[in-house]
Amino acid sequence: MAKMEVKTSLLDNMIGVGDMVLLEPLNEETFINNLKKRFDHNEIYTYIGSVVVSVNPYRSLPIYSPEKVEDYRNRNFYELSPHIFALSDEAYRSLRDQDKDQCILITGESGAGKTEASKLVMSYVAAVCGKGAEVNQVKEQLLQSNPVLEAFGNAKTVRNDNSSRFGKYMDIEFDFKGDPLGGVISNYLLEKSRVVKQPRGERNFHVFYQLLSGASEELLSKLKLERDFSRYNYLSLDSARVNGVDDAANFRTVRNAMQIVGFMDHEAESVLEVVAAVLKLGNIEFKPESRVNGLDESKIKDKNELKEICELTGIDQSVLERAFSFRTVEAKQEKVSTTLNVAQAYYARDALAKNLYSRLFSWLVNRINESIKAQTKVRKKVMGVLDIYGFEIFEDNSFEQFIINYCNEKLQQIFIELTLKEEQEEYIREDIEWTHIDYFNNAIICDLIENNTNGILAMLDEECLRPGTVTDETFLEKLNQVCATHQHFESRMSKCSRFLNDTSLPHSCFRIQHYAGKVLYQVEGFVDKNNDLLYRDLSQAMWKAGHTLIKSLFPEGNPAKINLKRPPTAGSQFKASVATLMKNLQTKNPNYIRCIKPNDKKAAHIFNEALVCHQIRYLGLLENVRVRRAGYAFRQAYEPCLERYKMLCKQTWPHWKGPARAGVEVLFNELEIPVEEYSFGRSKIFIRNPRTLFKLEDLRKQRLEDLATLIQKIYRGWKCRTHFLLMRKSQIVIAAWYRRYAQQKRYRQIKSSALVIQSYIRGWKARKILRELKHQKRCEEAATTIAAYWHGTQVRREYRKFFRANAGKKIYEFTIQRIVQKYFLEMKTKMPSLSPIDKNWPSRPYLFLDSTHKELKRIFHLWRCKKYRDQFTDQKKLIYEEKLEASELFKDKKALYPSSVGQPFQGAYLEISKNPKYKKLKDAIEEKIIIAEVVNKINRANGKSTSRIFLLTNNNLLLADQKSGQIKSEVPLVDVTKVSMSSQNDGFFAIHLKEGSEAASKGDFLFSSDHLIEMATKLYRTTLSQTKQKLNIEISDEFLVQFRQDKVCVKFIQGSQKNGSVPTCKRKNNRLLEVAVP
Repeated sequence: MAKMEVKTSLLDNMIGVGDMVLLEPLNEETFINNLKKRFDHNEIYTYIGSVVVSVNPYRSLPIYSPEKVEDYRNRNFYELSPHIFALSDEAYRSLRDQDKDQCILITGESGAGKTEASKLVMSYVAAVCGKGAEVNQVKEQLLQSNPVLEAFGNAKTVRNDNSSRFGKYMDIEFDFKGDPLGGVISNYLLEKSRVVKQPRGERNFHVFYQLLSGASEELLSKLKLERDFSRYNYLSLDSARVNGVDDAANFRTVRNAMQIVGFMDHEAESVLEVVAAVLKLGNIEFKPESRVNGLDESKIKDKNELKEICELTGIDQSVLERAFSFRTVEAKQEKVSTTLNVAQAYYARDALAKNLYSRLFSWLVNRINESIKAQTKVRKKVMGVLDIYGFEIFEDNSFEQFIINYCNEKLQQIFIELTLKEEQEEYIREDIEWTHIDYFNNAIICDLIENNTNGILAMLDEECLRPGTVTDETFLEKLNQVCATHQHFESRMSKCSRFLNDTSLPHSCFRIQHYAGKVLYQVEGFVDKNNDLLYRDLSQAMWKAGHTLIKSLFPEGNPAKINLKRPPTAGSQFKASVATLMKNLQTKNPNYIRCIKPNDKKAAHIFNEALVCHQIRYLGLLENVRVRRAGYAFRQAYEPCLERYKMLCKQTWPHWKGPARAGVEVLFNELEIPVEEYSFGRSKIFIRNPRTLFKLEDLRKQRLEDLATLIQKIYRGWKCRTHFLLMRKSQIVIAAWYRRYAQQKRYRQIKSSALVIQSYIRGWKARKILRELKHQKRCEEAATTIAAYWHGTQVRREYRKFFRANAGKKIYEFTIQRIVQKYFLEMKTKMPSLSPIDKNWPSRPYLFLDSTHKELKRIFHLWRCKKYRDQFTDQKKLIYEEKLEASELFKDKKALYPSSVGQPFQGAYLEISKNPKYKKLKDAIEEKIIIAEVVNKINRANGKSTSRIFLLTNNNLLLADQKSGQIKSEVPLVDVTKVSMSSQNDGFFAIHLKEGSEAASKGDFLFSSDHLIEMATKLYRTTLSQTKQKLNIEISDEFLVQFRQDKVCVKFIQGSQKNGSVPTCKRKNNRLLEVAVP
C-alpha cells in the first residue's frame, strides 16, 4: 500500500511569521526581529507574498538534499515552509504547464548569497526536469558553465570571498515537455579595473591565483610563469591566500568544467596563454628619457618580460615596444605620431591589460553560448535567471558603483511595476475591486541618470566627446549647472545654497538620493572610465599577433577596416544593455529572491541588526510588504481553506458535500467574522487583516486541542474495552487448556498405576513358573548325574586293567598338544609387520620347537614378500629389475654405485618429442627411444670433451649434435662387444666395438656421463634382449681403448684438480690418457 502523503501548511509549526505580509504589527523593528528569530532557528527563508527573502547563513545547512527536492516538487507555493525550492518549483511549473516564460531576479549586496541562490535554482530545475542522455548532457553543460564564469568573473572582496564582479543573465530554454534544450548567457559590466588594481584586503580575479597554484610545472614553464604570487605586480599580496579556499583544486575543477562545456584542448590552452600575458603585462615598467627636442618619452626598463609576452602572443617585439612608446592619431588623411611619457605609458599598459581581459571574458561567454545554445529550431519556453550585483555603498564610490546602482534603480522600478501589475491582475482575475496603492516611484531617479538630454550619463558622454580639455572637474561643473535643482541630486558646488556648508559633502563629489539611501560619488576617474580608451597603436599590435585568439579579440586593429568614428562609451553601452535587459524582463513572469547579508564578518550565527536594517531599507522590503498588504493581506483557494478550518463549524465537520465556496461562506458566517474583513473571489477567499487570519488560527488550534482530547478519550475507552475483551478471551482459553491438562494428567496416572499392577502380577506368575522349571531341571540333572556316575563306575571296573598300561603316553600327547596350541595362539598376537625388510621375529618359547620356529619364520617372510610384490605395477617391476640388474653388475665393484641407488632410472632425460628444436631428430628415428641423454664425448687427440646427445634404441646406439640435432654416428648393438669403466667415483666409460665392423672405422668411444650406472645397465639389458648374449662389463682402473689404428691406455688416478670435484682427462702421450679422479 502506498505511503499516505501528509499535507502541511505554511502556517503549521511556524517559527515567527513565515510570510511577512502576515506580520502584525508591521514596522521596521518587528520585521528585523522576525528575520532574526527565524535566522536563529536555521530558517533562512521568509516570504513577502511570492517574494523569497534569503538570509546568508555562512555555513552549510541540510535543507538542499534530494529528499528536500522531492518534498517541494509539484507542491503549492504556500503548502510547505518557505524555501527557495518552492519559488523554483512554482516558476518551473508555470513555465511547463501554463506556457508562461519566467524570470527569476536575484538581488542583494555583495556577500548576500546571490550566486549560491542562482546555483540552487538551476540545480533544482535540473533535478526535477526530464531525464535522458541528451537532456542530462544539456543540464550538465548548463551547470558546469558556472565554475568557468566564476573563475574568470569572481573575486575576493572585503565583503565576500566569492563576489561576482559582473552581472549575469541566463536564459534557459525548454521544450514543450519542460526538458532543457540549452541556454544563452548575457554578461554586464565586468569590473575590469580590478585587473590592474585592487582595494586593500581584496584579490584580483580567481583565475590568476588558480593558475599559479594548480598548474603543473610543465604548464607554468610553457606559459613562462612562476608559482610565486609576489613576482606579479597585478596581484595583491595582503590577501593572496583565502582561508577555506583551495585554488589548486578549483583550477582542476575549472579545467574539467571547460572540457564538459565543450572547450577544445587548444582553446583552453589559448585562454590560459592570454591570462598569462595579462599577468606579465603588469611586470612591464617604464623609465623616462629626454629627447633632443626637449620632449619626454618613456622606455621599457627590462625587456625580458616584453620578450616573453611577445613569445606567448606571437607579436613582433619591436611592434609592441613602439605601441607602448608612441601614439598615432588619425584625422581624415593625416596621421600624427606623438611620444608617450611615463604616466601615459603606464596608462596604455593598464588599458591594454583591462581590454585584453575584458574581451577574453566576453569571448568566453560567447564560446559557452555556442556550446549550450539550443540545437533545435522548435518553439521554446524560456526561464531567465538574473544574478547581478546588488546596491553598493562603499567609503569610496566611483564610476563602477554609479553604474551598478543605476542598474539596481532600474530593477527596483521594474520590481514595483511588476508587483503592482501582478497584484492588480489577480484582483481583476478574482473579480475583487482594485484599490489604488500609493508608493514611492523611483522613476524620477532613473530619469536623473538616464535622461537623453540632461541625464548624468548623457552629460558624461557629452563631456567625453567635447573637444578641448576635458577633466573630471569640468564634468562636475556641468552637473552642478544642469542638475542643481533636482531634488535627488546634491553637490556642494551647485547653485543650491543648502549644500554650501555641508561638510559631509566634499567639493570633488556629488551625492544622489537613491531609493536605497544617499550615496556619495567621487567624480575622479569618471571621464577616463567612461571613455575606456585603448590607443589604436595597441589595437593594431594585438591584431598583428600570431596568437589566433588574441587576433580575434581586436578586429578594429585591422588596417583594412580602420574606423575613425569614436567607439561608444562604457556608460552608453551599459545603458543600452540595461534597457535590453528591462525589455526582456517585462516580457516574462517575474519571480524575486531578495538576498540579505547578516554580518560583515562572513561568520555563522551572527545577526547584525544595524546591517540588516540598512539592507531592508535599500531593498525596499517594508515597502514591498505594504504594497502587498494595501488590499488584502492573505488569500487562499477555497478548497485548502475549507480543508484547514472545517473543524470550526459543525455543518462543515467532518465532511462538506457541497461546493467549497459555499462551505467557506457557511464557515465564516458561523464564526461571525465581520463582512468587511474578507471578500470572496472567483477561486479564492481574500482576508484583509492579518489579525483575522491569526484569530482563525487560534480558533483552529483550540479546536484541534479539543478534538485531540476527544480522540484521546475515545481511544482510551476503546483501548480499555479491547484489553478487557482480550483478557476475557484469554481466561476462557487458559481455563479450557487447564481442564484438558488436568484430565490428561489424571488419565496418565491411572494408566501408570494399571501398568504397575499388571507388571507385578506378570512377574509373580513368571517367577512361579521359573521355580517349577528349575525344580524339574534339577531333578533331571540329578538323575543324569547318578546315572553317569553309575555307568562310570561300571566302565572303570571293566577297563581298569587297560588304563594302567597306556596312561603315561596319553598324558604326554595331551600336554604336547596343549603347548603347541598355546604357542600358535601367542604367535598370532606377536607377528611382526608386513615390511620385507623388517627382521624382527618373536623368540621361541621351547627348545623342541626350534626347527618349527625357523621354518615358520621362513614361510612368513616368503609370504609377505609375495604380498609386497603383488602391489607392483609392470612399470615398477621393470624399474626394480633394472635396479636389481645394476646391483648384480656394480655392487661392491663401482664406487659410484651407492649414489645411484636412490635415483630413479628415467631414461628419456631429453623430451625430444616435446621440444621443437629436436623435431628433425625425432622424425629420423622410428624406433622407441630407451635412453636420451647429453654425454661428454672425449676427444681422442687432446682429452677434451664435446657435448653429444646419446640415444639408445632397441637395435642401435646413436650420437647426435646437441645444437643442430643432426645424427653424427649410428652403431648397431650387435657391433658393441664390451663396456669398460673404472672402479672409482667417476662417470667415464668406454664402448668397445667389434673389429672390422663399419662403426669401428674411427675406433672405440670414450664418454663421460652423470648417469653412468643407468646407461650401462640399460645398454646391458637391451643388448641381452636383442643379441641373446651378455655384454661384457669390465671394471678396471686401467683399460685399453682402440683409437683408429692405435691402442691407448686409459688410466685412472687419485688426485686434486683445479675444477674441484669434477674428474679431468688429459693426454699424456700417444699411448696414455690419464683421468684424475678426486
